[in-house]
Amino acid sequence: MTAQLMERWWQAAFGAAGGAAVWAVVDAAERGALGDRPALILLALLATFLAATLAMAGPIGLWRALPRALGHALVTAALVWLGGLRFDTGLPGSPISILAVVTVATLPVPFMIGAARNGWRDYPCLFLEAWSVVVRFAAALTFTGLVWLVIYLSDQVLQIVGIRAIADLLRHSVVPMVITGAVLGLGMAVVYQMAELLSPYLVLRLFRLLLPVVLAVILVFLLALPFRGLSGLVGGLSPALLLLALVGAGISLVSVAIDQTDAEATQSQLLLRATQATATLLPFLSALAAWAVWLRVEQYGLTPDRLFVALVAGLGLAYGLAYAVAVLRGPGWMERIRQTNIRMALVVIGLAALWLTPLLNAEAISARNQLARYDSGRTAAKDLDIEALRSWGRPGAEVLAALAERAQAPGQEALADRLAGRAETGEANRASLATVLSGLMPVQPETATGTRDILLAAAQDYQLRDWKAQCERGQSSGRPGCLMAVADLLPNRPGEEAILILERGSDYLELQGLYLGDDGLLVSRSVLRSDGGYIPSEEIADLLEAWRMAPPPLTAAPINQLGTGEAGLLIMP
Repeated sequence: MTAQLMERWWQAAFGAAGGAAVWAVVDAAERGALGDRPALILLALLATFLAATLAMAGPIGLWRALPRALGHALVTAALVWLGGLRFDTGLPGSPISILAVVTVATLPVPFMIGAARNGWRDYPCLFLEAWSVVVRFAAALTFTGLVWLVIYLSDQVLQIVGIRAIADLLRHSVVPMVITGAVLGLGMAVVYQMAELLSPYLVLRLFRLLLPVVLAVILVFLLALPFRGLSGLVGGLSPALLLLALVGAGISLVSVAIDQTDAEATQSQLLLRATQATATLLPFLSALAAWAVWLRVEQYGLTPDRLFVALVAGLGLAYGLAYAVAVLRGPGWMERIRQTNIRMALVVIGLAALWLTPLLNAEAISARNQLARYDSGRTAAKDLDIEALRSWGRPGAEVLAALAERAQAPGQEALADRLAGRAETGEANRASLATVLSGLMPVQPETATGTRDILLAAAQDYQLRDWKAQCERGQSSGRPGCLMAVADLLPNRPGEEAILILERGSDYLELQGLYLGDDGLLVSRSVLRSDGGYIPSEEIADLLEAWRMAPPPLTAAPINQLGTGEAGLLIMP
């Protein structure tokens, strides 16, 4: 067996073992044998160990990759544990926390490959390996998806002749995980061995062509800004995020254009000038984004989201200033930008790690800021976001306890009312919404108001708000944009059911089937024709007009079944 084949088999075996390990952790958590927090930490450990090992196995070999990946995975798992201490059960599922973990788990990998080969500061190695890892994983994941497609089609074909071996095997939940891990490991090995056929250079050369387009967008934005004014930046975090996304695109494309060395960099004068212009303009975009974030924080105070965007704006400003200075200093500007990329990558990794530690506890910083704003009078009691504080884990709970203590003092009646209103868990708000909606929503027959009110009382807040918005939408024409038709549509269930029509737009209407479940909660189901087909919006509009005039007749459905009750068999129309 050749060395190449051995490497493929070893990586496939490693992937299979990794898939089995992930399955074991998930299975233990589902059975209650493992708590949520330990399961989360173990999954972070396994995912980082597996991904880092497969990423490094090609460039430095599987056996050299294993100890490096294990050490890296232990550090990542420790940071996940630290980040989870601010919550009662592990990390929240917020995108920011997940992004911090992914950043810590992935960005150091090229540095580890470089350290095992030519040195961790070797920019050509860092640049090439960073992009190569992305291409290898993309190709290997595509290959894994194709393998599963073949497995599915093979199973379907064999079942035609009564062979269910594949389906029976896949019923064991560990099998899909083992297969996925093995195929992914094999794919990563093969892709690296065929690197001359699947190189990141093609992707990078194509990306360079986007640089003039991004530069044109930046120029148009900056030239139009004096005439349009800065009012658009005051709208909140969205303008800041858009500008930062453009900054990120500019940073990536500048790095792609200058490549790993001057010899590999673009030789097109057009692209070179576009690269220099983009690098020089980035600080202006970053400064505008930072100003938009500052306006939002000054107006409403800190939240974890705003703190995250502020950090990203700071990183964008640091990148932009370093790029601009590198270009303005003249010859050697490409190499200065490359060294900036190394330093800034380390800063990004450091900030992502700090985000998961008590040193940069975004929830605690935000909660203290909100409390300070209330104490100073900058935030009124009615503007306190109690629900947000409740979602900020233990720091939020501490601030809520402090607010509750302040609410007992004389003159803090508004704060006490605010806290008490939120303590009702939204029941009063839901009841109030249901009452308002009851007065807006017409019902047919007109005597079925009792059933309508019972169904509305069982609905969730988001449903009531949505229905209220649709009912109010049509009031300009004098008729609500909704209607409920009530009848005994499910004879085997007690009480009556309803079909709700919502006029969401001039050319889009929706039908919802509503009834009370056994637990007393509202159940929403699709509404179909008796032949099983969907009803187009034009026909729903006709139904709405007709049902506004008179209730629809209740008739038996043209369908029978073999057998009795819920065990009967029927042909779905």
